Amino acid sequence: MIIGILNTEKHLITGILNTDMDIGILVEQNAWWKDKRLIEEDYDIVKWKERKYHWTPELVGSITLEPFSLHILLGPRQVGKTTTLKLLIRKLLEDRDPRSLFYFNCEELADYKELLEVLETYLELKDKSKIKSSCIFLDEITSPAEWYRAIKSLVDRGRLKDDVVVLTGSTSISVKRQTELFPGRRGKGRDYLLLPLSFREFIKVMSPQLYEKISPVERITTEELEEKSIQAMVFIKELNSLLEKYFNYGGFPLALEEKEEAKKAYLSWIKTGILKSGRSDIIAREILKSLLEKLQTPVSWEGISKEIEIKSPKTVAKYVELLRSMFALIVLYHVDISARTIKFGKNKKIHFIDPLLLEIFEEWCMVRLKNRESILAESSVATHLSGIVENIFYWRNSSEVDVVINDEDGLKGFEVKWSDKFTASRPKNLKEFIIISKNKFSTKPLIIPLATFLAVIER
Repeated sequence: MIIGILNTEKHLITGILNTDMDIGILVEQNAWWKDKRLIEEDYDIVKWKERKYHWTPELVGSITLEPFSLHILLGPRQVGKTTTLKLLIRKLLEDRDPRSLFYFNCEELADYKELLEVLETYLELKDKSKIKSSCIFLDEITSPAEWYRAIKSLVDRGRLKDDVVVLTGSTSISVKRQTELFPGRRGKGRDYLLLPLSFREFIKVMSPQLYEKISPVERITTEELEEKSIQAMVFIKELNSLLEKYFNYGGFPLALEEKEEAKKAYLSWIKTGILKSGRSDIIAREILKSLLEKLQTPVSWEGISKEIEIKSPKTVAKYVELLRSMFALIVLYHVDISARTIKFGKNKKIHFIDPLLLEIFEEWCMVRLKNRESILAESSVATHLSGIVENIFYWRNSSEVDVVINDEDGLKGFEVKWSDKFTASRPKNLKEFIIISKNKFSTKPLIIPLATFLAVIER
């Protein structure tokens, strides 16, 4: 038994806890239990305040905090998940008992038993403190082996029925597959995705005043895109200047402060993720090199396997899926726009989710892309739209449509033309067709400069 004595806002709380865990381990990560003002001295909050450019994720103000909820926040490493949790705690401390807000980084926990001990210790403290409802934030939940067993046990025993639980993870597969074991056990919980800054968010960080002057579309339709783009075209010079910076820095917050440090950190994250999965970083590098050399061209796993040391297309597919699950890239499948069916067996198109990652992989694989701007333009359209709609593809026949989305209105195509002179015809089976250009603007047909298009897209 351990007696925990916490000084919280000049109130002494003494709780006799029936656990072998040292409550000091919990206090160390929850300094605001002693005094809510100590949140301002939290490492992540201090680093956030020291940044030249501040970014508060929308999630901080929009996440549902009604019990019972089991939320899952996914996103790549270093994208700001931990900072998001700390900013949310900082906001909640304004009108909540500090002890009702529990944060724990799970990276050093070995397995579900240790995780369960941490949670049981906090829940007993909560009960002794007569706290009815709490918010429990568990960072990097996939680190402890079989972590889901601890959460499932507490949910099934009703120990979390009055609480909100937020889990974060950096690999979508690890979290999503294991949360399938929670059917009907998530209450009002939702999945949230935190990605690098979109171009519109980048504008908000770099030029808040300009951001306020540009209205986003509510739905991806020709009519709305035309209306909002006409309004935004007034600022095309400023938008093009910001797009150039976006292509240079990308949307990872750290890169805006120290790009070279960010590149080292993100490459380390990629390598570590590959090795943790039991795969080879050398083979991953070979596959990435092949993908880089074929960007903007549909590829097959068979074609790539013939170029590298490992001759199995299934191995290539597994590595690509791993990188996709780590939020490093997205895969676009071929869609038959006349039959409205997905052709999973046909070649795929690959896009890296952020300009900084493209640069990191270029350097790691020693590849110099000749048409880099054009690649970034097409990838930006694909990745921004993929953050809005789930069904995103490409189409190729005698001609090609770079990105095809399928929403409630039907199939819509987006073709990127990164030159001053171009021609493009609308395939007859597409409900709508929009051309994304470098500088040209037109309403008939609808042609929108990339900087303008991305500025009105709210991902």
